[in-house]
Amino acid sequence: MFIIRVINNLNDLMVLELIILATVIVSLISLVGIFLLSLKPKTLDALLTVFISFATGAMFAGAFIDLLPEAMEKLDSRTASLTVLVGILVFFIVEKLIYWHHHHHSKHEEKEKPLAYLNLIGDGIHNFFDGAAIAASFMASYELGIATTIAIIAHEIPQEIGDFSLLIYSGFTKTKALLFNLLSAFTAIAGALLFYYSSSFIKNSQGLGLAFAAGTFIYIAGADLMPELQKELNIRKSFVQFIAMLVGILLIWLVVTYLH
Repeated sequence: MFIIRVINNLNDLMVLELIILATVIVSLISLVGIFLLSLKPKTLDALLTVFISFATGAMFAGAFIDLLPEAMEKLDSRTASLTVLVGILVFFIVEKLIYWHHHHHSKHEEKEKPLAYLNLIGDGIHNFFDGAAIAASFMASYELGIATTIAIIAHEIPQEIGDFSLLIYSGFTKTKALLFNLLSAFTAIAGALLFYYSSSFIKNSQGLGLAFAAGTFIYIAGADLMPELQKELNIRKSFVQFIAMLVGILLIWLVVTYLH
């Protein structure tokens, strides 16, 4: 019994270390803006199209191939489905309350700066849920955690570039924008730790966390990313988008299949 207990404790410690490592890596993605903004606008636009397409495929695959099937193994199908809907609705409300300013084009700096801080608050909430999704995934299995982390990173790259650009546009210096964006990103660690340590007190926490994460992935990919891709009418560029989406789906499928 003692040996089994020691092994279980070591396994729990490894899971916690992987959760922290994954959330730190995801948080550091917030620094990507400073490197990509040095590129020419045309090059950056082309890369963003590929990143968004890849992220769309990865997040849909993460939801339907990975998170949802795992959640349904831990919950009954009705509870899992309702929790997915809750995830979709929560992120709809979050975006309605906070991300409305992404479409705001005020030319007055005194109005832009509050929007920048509002953006940081919104990102903090979003990243908090990302951290919880990573924790729930690694607690279920290593391959699920890796696949979830990849999908989140794929989505974070274009989002963080946009967020960094907004902060600069709102009057922040590059240094201040990087620092505040990084602080906002680190809420992912708080979300991961809170979910990890509270899971033992909540019945079916892993299944609920996975289903909720699936809902947020579906919402982000379907409501945020896919509409951006639909704006492109050029056939060649649309084909590139489709291929990038397939690559995102394939990568998640390979992770789930061969790391199981």
